[in-house]
Amino acid sequence: MVAEVSTVELDAGFRGRSIRPGEAGYDEARAVFNGMVDKRPSLIVQPSGSTDVVDAVNYARRAGLPVAVRCGGHSVAGKSATDGGVLIDLRSLKGVHVDPVSRTAQCNAGVLWGEFDRETQVFGLATPGGRMTTTGVGGFTLGGGYGWLSPVHGLTCDNLISADVVTADGRVVTASEDVNPDLFWGIRGGGGNFGVVTSYRFQLHPVGPLVRAGLLIYSADEGEQVVRAWRDYVEQAPEELVTGLGMLLGPPEPFVPEHLHGKPVIGIFVLYVGDPDDGEDLVRPLTELGDLQANLVEPMPYAAFQAMIDPFAPAGMLNYWRGTHLTGLEDGTVDAFVRSGRQVPSPLTQLILFRHGGAVSRVPDEAMAASHREAAYMSHPLALWQDPDDTARHLQWVNECTEAMEPYLTGGIYLNFEPGDDETKVRAGYSADKFARLVEIKDAWDPENLFRENLNIRPSGTAA
Repeated sequence: MVAEVSTVELDAGFRGRSIRPGEAGYDEARAVFNGMVDKRPSLIVQPSGSTDVVDAVNYARRAGLPVAVRCGGHSVAGKSATDGGVLIDLRSLKGVHVDPVSRTAQCNAGVLWGEFDRETQVFGLATPGGRMTTTGVGGFTLGGGYGWLSPVHGLTCDNLISADVVTADGRVVTASEDVNPDLFWGIRGGGGNFGVVTSYRFQLHPVGPLVRAGLLIYSADEGEQVVRAWRDYVEQAPEELVTGLGMLLGPPEPFVPEHLHGKPVIGIFVLYVGDPDDGEDLVRPLTELGDLQANLVEPMPYAAFQAMIDPFAPAGMLNYWRGTHLTGLEDGTVDAFVRSGRQVPSPLTQLILFRHGGAVSRVPDEAMAASHREAAYMSHPLALWQDPDDTARHLQWVNECTEAMEPYLTGGIYLNFEPGDDETKVRAGYSADKFARLVEIKDAWDPENLFRENLNIRPSGTAA
């Protein structure tokens, strides 16, 4: 239900666009990536700058309405939207400025990762970002940010140097190691609980523009053998060789042999972060894990590799995901993974293993809110489908994948991939000590919980 339109008005100086229910563009503006989400805000604000964001936050506080923030709109839990609250839609806040000398980039909160990479790759630079070009920089970073580059260069939030934040009381503050360090600690993994971040400054690293990267395909008939051999190789390979392994139904594409169309296959994404020629020998063992069906690994632009998943995850599909951490891949873990992967229920649904460790595990755990750095792998079942009548079986498959891996999980979850928002799930995203510190930061920066349309960390003393 949409709340009654408040009699409170935005400040007279507001320069952006505001949209209310029934006005032109309302349905387009409230739509998000996950088609399961159908929320109706009482007001959508599309700011032209930070001052407009301040106006929107002040409006919501005066009206007694919760605030939701949208960057790319990819939150599988639907936290890029709100029923009855104020949606601050940051997509109009574009702009990336790259300093190739200091290897840093300043970007506004509406930038998508494809747009970010486009600007940084001019200089052969990058930072760990989303594995889809349409993912927003903002929510991805605040939730931690596991990307293809993470084993080499850490989480996205590890590379955050500073951020500008609009607080619940309508101030604009900077957060960094030296300025408001408690807030900076919290926003690096604590999500949007503490304010609206309007700009980010990132550390960049030499990557590309050309990299050796692409996709290898095996039949799932060899599942256990291929996954075990992949595990044995990647655990002793240099961290510059980044891979992720997924089980899915072979798409009816020219690069997939026809006899595998619609059949369970194993796809191995490969990225060598270095000179493409130097990576050829390192990639070769990944082509010898079994009877290789397709080899699409070659020198290509890094930006093209970043876009490889895009066609297989169109906006508006019904989505349900999970993200759980593994300390390792024992044979029993492999068997459970392959059994679940052979039951993939639809063409765009996948069960993925991401190899982590490396630079992620070298950052001291106490450095910021982002947690579970000890995990060596992440299990990521993600279901995408169109027919609402198929919802129950897709949710069941995703949850059964996670249950099958239960004996091998650390107990921690990756909140950016979490579809639920109950406090038990949110707590599982952090250690107990970190969660307690996040509550203290929430008490200091948002004691009334204005920013609660998220994977919420409630202030102390408030009811669930």
